[in-house]
Amino acid sequence: MSSFTYILHSKALNKFYIGACHEDLEQRIENHNAGTYGTKSFTSITQDWILFLKIDCDDYAHAIRLERKIKSMKSSVYIWNLTKYAELRDKIYNETRST
Repeated sequence: MSSFTYILHSKALNKFYIGACHEDLEQRIENHNAGTYGTKSFTSITQDWILFLKIDCDDYAHAIRLERKIKSMKSSVYIWNLTKYAELRDKIYNETRST
C-alpha cells in the first residue's frame, strides 16, 4: 500500500494542514471536509480543504517523519517553497528517509 505526506489548503482560512496516510488519499480528503475526524480536529473548522501537495514516501514511518519535519518548520513560506523548488522537496525527502 502506498504512503504519503500530504498538505491541504483552505482558501477560507488561508491555512495549511499537514498529514500522513497509508490509505486512499482522496477518501482521506473527503473525510477531512466531512468532519469525520471529530469536531475538535483542526480540519473540522471548514469544509473547503483541497490537496496542495502530495509527497510519495517509502513507507508509513517515512511519511510520519516527513510530516513532522514539515510541521517543525512552522512556516507557510516554507510550504509554498516546497511546491516551487524540487530540490527543497528532494532534500527534505532524503533527510527523513531511514538510514
